Amino acid sequence: MADGVSRDARLPLDCAHPVFYCSAGDTNRPGRSIMNFFLETIQVLLLSIWYNVESFIHLFVPRKRKNIAGEVVLITGAGSGIGRLMAQEFASHGTVVVLWDINQEGMKETAKLAKQSGATKVHYYLCDCSDRNEVYRVADQVKREVGDVSILVNNAGIVTGKKFMDAPDSLIEKTVEVNSMAHFWTYKAFLPAMIANNHGHLVSIASSAGLIGVNGLADYCASKFAAVGFAESIALELLANGKDGIKTTIVCPYFINTGMFDGCQTKWPSLLPILKPDYVAKKIIHAVLTDQVYLMMPKSIYLIASLKNILPMKQGILLGQYLGAFNVMDRFTGRNRKQE
Repeated sequence: MADGVSRDARLPLDCAHPVFYCSAGDTNRPGRSIMNFFLETIQVLLLSIWYNVESFIHLFVPRKRKNIAGEVVLITGAGSGIGRLMAQEFASHGTVVVLWDINQEGMKETAKLAKQSGATKVHYYLCDCSDRNEVYRVADQVKREVGDVSILVNNAGIVTGKKFMDAPDSLIEKTVEVNSMAHFWTYKAFLPAMIANNHGHLVSIASSAGLIGVNGLADYCASKFAAVGFAESIALELLANGKDGIKTTIVCPYFINTGMFDGCQTKWPSLLPILKPDYVAKKIIHAVLTDQVYLMMPKSIYLIASLKNILPMKQGILLGQYLGAFNVMDRFTGRNRKQE
């Protein structure tokens, strides 16, 4: 300022208080801030009641399913397992299906099945999602040859199945690169078009091991925790920027019978069953069609994940032992070290 005194130095002492955010010459601002606090609190309480009522209603009344005919769906890890089944399910809705995998023959088979299931067009590309430069290169090729991707499904995943101290450094790095870092690169590649159009859907195939630590899956859990945290943060970032037309779905299933976790056992199959792939694929597509943000399977995972955050540590460990979390990987064999 002209007299050499800063604006901040001229503020009344009360204006430095972090709650009121008042400015010079605005003596009524503290009162307005308090009023705003009460009004916003009432608004939050009323909306919270409504959202819970709405959620209760939808336990009995199905949510409206959106039409995805003509959407361009890209699925990573589409050469086998859940990726292949999701491709078929999405294809049945008249979408354009784009497949990525490191397994060329597997993708060819998936492409054939997707076409038979009703896809308007099917494209497949060899891509190692753990390689950032390759993701960007193949993504550019997709955008040139197919167009903008509007539904992105990050499904590619691997598991070492070794105790942390027994796992080679290279496998630990690969697990993080495929299961979490790949999500960063695919979002960087395809999210700009979604933001420009304020339209799209991001699907992260994570794991219940991304919510709760599991003995014998340290690197896998770390990578899936990262995938969940990343997806949640991106969802909030989009909402904060007014991009509410871009939906997100985070999928956290228990072990799925695809071969990836062969040998794993469940202590209480009625409570934590090994999931059937067809069931999982159908539930994922339904979650996308109804804009469901979180999908945990089986439903007991919702309760177990909640209890983890509120129980005393010793009781949480006791519950983990009861559920068999300490021994679930004891007989792990996997799919002959093959990536899914």
